[in-house]
Amino acid sequence: MDTYECIATKLDFAEFGPNEVSPEIVRKVLDAGRLTGSGNNMQHWRFILVHDPQNLKTLAADSTSGKWVAIANFAVIILTNPKLGFHLIDAGRAAQDMQLAAWNYGIASRIFTGIDKSALQKDFGIPSDLQPSAVLGFGYPARKILGKKKRKPLTEIAFSEKYGQAIRL
Repeated sequence: MDTYECIATKLDFAEFGPNEVSPEIVRKVLDAGRLTGSGNNMQHWRFILVHDPQNLKTLAADSTSGKWVAIANFAVIILTNPKLGFHLIDAGRAAQDMQLAAWNYGIASRIFTGIDKSALQKDFGIPSDLQPSAVLGFGYPARKILGKKKRKPLTEIAFSEKYGQAIRL
């Protein structure tokens, strides 16, 4: 899939069907995170792959905003070093690349950041020097996704030279 088309059609989706995602695609999703740029090329992020159904339920229980992850085919917990001022940007960059790589294969995904940090650290063996910054759930969509986004027009959010000045392209 063309990169722009992938960005233009990818939707956040948390209704997953029963079909299993192949290990090859899971590996590519994780590798997309690994290949993502990071501040000063620190590559400080770490990823925990969660695919066991019981562990997905535990992940959902440790969430304040991602209960739906219990029905995902697999999930990825993104860990970052909170001592680095850019760690959340790096988490977002890795998350976006993993989601776009998945979408290229028709795999839907959704992100959440609402977690019970102490429960997640205990349940998934996360070292205290790393912060669980985001969790992504993945799976084949339960229903056909149309890929229609509701977005403001470019003329409302982009400006030329100064804020408020109409965009000129």
